Amino acid sequence: MRSGIGQALFTAECSHKFHFHCISSNVKHGNLICPICRAEWKELPGAQPADANYGRARVSPLNWPQDEGHMAVVRRLSNAYSGSLQEHLPFFRTPEAGIFNDDELIDLQSYTTNEHDAVTGSVEIKTYSEFPAIRQSVAQEVFAVLIHLKAPKSSHSACSRAPLDLVTVLDVSGSMAGTKLALLKRAMSFVIQTLGPNDRLSVIAFSSTARRLFPLRRMTLTGKQRALQDVSSLVASGGTNIADGLKRGAKVIEDRQLKNPVCSIILLSDGQDTHTLLSDRGLLNYSALVPPSILPGTGHHVQIHTFGFGSDHDSAAMHAIADLSSGTFSFIDAEGSIQDGFAQCIGGLLSVVIKEMRLSIECADEGVLLTSIKSGGYTSQVDENGRSGSVDIGDLYADEERGFLVTLHVPAAKGKTHLIKPTCTYEDAITSENIEVQGEEVSVQRPAHCVDCKMFPEVERELHRVQATEDMSAAQAAAEGGAFSQAVAILEGRRRILESQAAQSSDNQCLSLITELREMQDRVESRQRYEESGRAFMLSGLSSHTWQRATARGDSTDLSTTIHTYQTPSMVDMLQRSQTLATPGVDTLNRSPTMVPSHRSPHRFRRPTRSTKSFSGRPL
Repeated sequence: MRSGIGQALFTAECSHKFHFHCISSNVKHGNLICPICRAEWKELPGAQPADANYGRARVSPLNWPQDEGHMAVVRRLSNAYSGSLQEHLPFFRTPEAGIFNDDELIDLQSYTTNEHDAVTGSVEIKTYSEFPAIRQSVAQEVFAVLIHLKAPKSSHSACSRAPLDLVTVLDVSGSMAGTKLALLKRAMSFVIQTLGPNDRLSVIAFSSTARRLFPLRRMTLTGKQRALQDVSSLVASGGTNIADGLKRGAKVIEDRQLKNPVCSIILLSDGQDTHTLLSDRGLLNYSALVPPSILPGTGHHVQIHTFGFGSDHDSAAMHAIADLSSGTFSFIDAEGSIQDGFAQCIGGLLSVVIKEMRLSIECADEGVLLTSIKSGGYTSQVDENGRSGSVDIGDLYADEERGFLVTLHVPAAKGKTHLIKPTCTYEDAITSENIEVQGEEVSVQRPAHCVDCKMFPEVERELHRVQATEDMSAAQAAAEGGAFSQAVAILEGRRRILESQAAQSSDNQCLSLITELREMQDRVESRQRYEESGRAFMLSGLSSHTWQRATARGDSTDLSTTIHTYQTPSMVDMLQRSQTLATPGVDTLNRSPTMVPSHRSPHRFRRPTRSTKSFSGRPL
């Protein structure tokens, strides 16, 4: 398509372009759906929208065809759009499909693999009591036990992992125009080329309204080609309607004919929702953004991993969306880090080995009572009699770890006190086998005399993490209330405690927390800094610690820095691919504009120098 050669061009709201005389003839016969992507057109060729800034339908006026036949079509279409013509011409009734059951079919038996090639071992359960012994005459009111879980390893082979159904919901509003949209396309190109032939992808683009670029499609070579073409056609324009984007994304998931074992939604936005959020006594109702059909406890629950792009996005909304769905919130601060943020997330999703995990805790000896479970964002409960409790964990990536501190009431006793016995039940994501793993019973010695014991370092480390997370939350709440000096004081107090601990041991987690707390201090020192990036950085950090899962924030995806909390080997591997390795097969696909030929080989590609400039203009 070229302009200036004597023909008018019509660019539809779905971004596909046509010769005006061709498409008007097509629409004349009742076709109000794009012939390429099947999106329903709400703005018709030649019809002037009520709001000139709404949508993306536009026609080049150069050499406008004055043929009366064409103009008659325009007038008829305008009437049809207003609804009057539908009473006389039923064939104009072509609403968007109410059911998204056109997902590409998959053979659920085709990826069955040898279990020995897919997963190594089962979930590992380790327990650590606060102290190895309690004096027999003492009743301990608050005694801590750490339950540490670690998922098994898995093969890196695409044919021996659980296939993924991924829906990306992408903001293409006017504020995404230019560099942002180019970076998003590059990141999506990486995602598309990373997915395997058993994985399926669907893309939802939203601005003032949302549209589905294509249904769940297998990422075969042909599927990748078509997906890259569709993503490359994205155009930025209009407002920001996050709710409509998520609604259509949820519809894709709900209406699937077949389901891959793993499913997730990735949401990216750089702005504030301008259509859905309603204030309730001064508070914004963020729950209105998330379709209730995909929330936890429903038959279609799916995690939404959100990415706030730049300094103008609504970090509170994006964090709330992720939190409501048990997903994570990442803050994309630097211009060049969006691909790395996606890469880290995809590295986890392509390595899911555990589904529907539940940790059960049973008290052993009489008089031992479970008083609390420090479970972060995970739903936990303690039975009324205090003799048992549970934590609903959900899925785990390969090699991913979780720690839960439980507190007990321990009565006075002689000899040895048996405290608790943990058990894990879950579904193997690859074989669909239901598995139960019994942990060893936790017990403590009860000597007659006072014992000088040191706290187990594993328990102390987890206690520091929990307390640091609580202080981050308190500091963020203080900053929201305008008490920035108080927020700084809270973070500095916790940092000094950890620094004294780090002086005694070179624990990587402790060093990482110190670095993160220092960064939060800097970003919360004033209202300007907090509004610019502090809120988003803190909420992303809270999301990471609450779910014990890696998120992108600041330079956390830079493998040369120290903030690498919760990253798994699969995430690191994907980050290395994003940052240093060529994308395989790019020769045969639509090449991303940011991939340039390498001088070393005609079949290898290198990425250009990455920008380290933040959206706020502040060097990183």
